[in-house]
Amino acid sequence: MNDAQPAVRAGFIGIGNMGLPMATNLLKAGYPVIACDRASDRLDAIVSRGAARGGSIAEVAREADVVFTSLPNDAIFRSVALGNDGVIANLRERAIYMDTSTVSPAVSAEVARAADERGVRYLRTTVSGNGVVAAAGALTVMASGPRDAYECVLPLIHAIGRRAFYLGVAEEARLMKLAVNLMISVSAGMIGEALTLGRKSGLDWSQMLEVLASSHVASPMVLYKAPPLKERDFSSTMSAITQTKDVDLILDCAAESHVPLHLTSAVRGLFQGLISTGGGEEDYIALVKHVEMLSGVA
Repeated sequence: MNDAQPAVRAGFIGIGNMGLPMATNLLKAGYPVIACDRASDRLDAIVSRGAARGGSIAEVAREADVVFTSLPNDAIFRSVALGNDGVIANLRERAIYMDTSTVSPAVSAEVARAADERGVRYLRTTVSGNGVVAAAGALTVMASGPRDAYECVLPLIHAIGRRAFYLGVAEEARLMKLAVNLMISVSAGMIGEALTLGRKSGLDWSQMLEVLASSHVASPMVLYKAPPLKERDFSSTMSAITQTKDVDLILDCAAESHVPLHLTSAVRGLFQGLISTGGGEEDYIALVKHVEMLSGVA
């Protein structure tokens, strides 16, 4: 940490697939980190990299100037953020709470109200990327909440991400993350159908992927997924179960806004089919295998 950066102690709650690399990059940038996770092996991993061991959520919140959370769903986010032993109740007034989870705008707004009552500055700090991207410090960070808090924590954001966008004062970052994940989910279905059509029609698997990666449809997602797809490696960077959770958040948001999402609804059915046939823990791009199965491709 250089002399221009404040002596900020960061708390980090949720040392999972995304939390571990983000907390590691804060340590690499010179920030002291106190961490907490209910899984002892995850907590041991970040402690071995230099973090202090937090005994509870409340302890982390009391000890830190800025608290990050990286959590899997609405229910866990609510339980960590709220309540007498939660983050908000134990942060100092004017401290900053940065949540990086993919959760619903409705639950996030509930947390925002509690933060306002306590005088805590709450930033919705959603991220785009997977664990590999997070380890490289190359996440795209989408933030909304108090502008002064955003400006204050920009050095921490730059420690975990390559690009940062300030989107507004309320739930804009939550909505933007759902829009991004909508495109990822629909793209997974599109890739699965395109590759299955080509394969069943006699195209060579590796050549198809080389052409797609060289064509004008070669998004960063296509470029990233092409090498493991060539090897038919469906090891999870983001599981089909987790991606389906995100699709459900998207569809709930669309229902509230009266937006018909026909493509997303169809892809949700594909994900459910993949999960029902035992592929839930595989990478979400394993939709390819599910479309192949539906098409009778061995």
